[in-house]
Amino acid sequence: MHKVFLTARWTHLAMLNYAVDAQILQPWLPAYTELDTFNGKVLVSLVGFNFMDTRMLGVRWPFHASFPEVNLRFYVKHFNGKEWKRGVCFVSEIVPRPAIAYTANILYREPYKAMPMRATLNETAGAVKAAYAWKFKGKWQSLLVEAGNTLQDILPGSEEEFIFEHYWGYNKYNANTTIEYEVEHVRWQTFPVHNWQLDVDVAALYGKDFVPYFQQQPSSVLLAHGSAVTVRKPLFIKKIPACV
Repeated sequence: MHKVFLTARWTHLAMLNYAVDAQILQPWLPAYTELDTFNGKVLVSLVGFNFMDTRMLGVRWPFHASFPEVNLRFYVKHFNGKEWKRGVCFVSEIVPRPAIAYTANILYREPYKAMPMRATLNETAGAVKAAYAWKFKGKWQSLLVEAGNTLQDILPGSEEEFIFEHYWGYNKYNANTTIEYEVEHVRWQTFPVHNWQLDVDVAALYGKDFVPYFQQQPSSVLLAHGSAVTVRKPLFIKKIPACV
């Protein structure tokens, strides 16, 4: 098991999930992985959430402990010679701190960009609202999810279980090398979503190939409570593992 690189709390994970054509994800697919599907569907998720009490190598850096992130991710699997590992890959990740983007780009080869951001989180006895906004090319864009304030378990075999139960990250280092890292957290609970809004320039942020899919209704909309997480240091995969 690799050493811990980062610990934090991830909270109020708002997720809009869309079914897409597998072909549009090929440019981001790392070597030695393949797309993971749910009932034959290839899914991407637009995710907004909060980092809280973030520590890198055990150190809590001033002004970098709590911040929002918005990312577009998809789901993959990798066979390590013994078992299939289910993970995520990223098309884009947005954070408000350049130092965070730089560190993640260097160590994990993740596609981070730094932009002005803001997060609004409201909880009452009966409702939860999570809103994330980012400023891109002079214009604010946003993601909002509203739900009832009652936590519920993830149903076995559901789409939300498929989306949340991926505990590895994979990134393309180059054409023949893939970065793998482990993400640890407890099984999350979700809030019952009843409303969502999205204002995003899909073509400018993610490419024109994604536009038709974001013009459709999401396959699902989720809001997870979150938990403490541990991200371990990366390793490099440079060849296809032999079956054991």
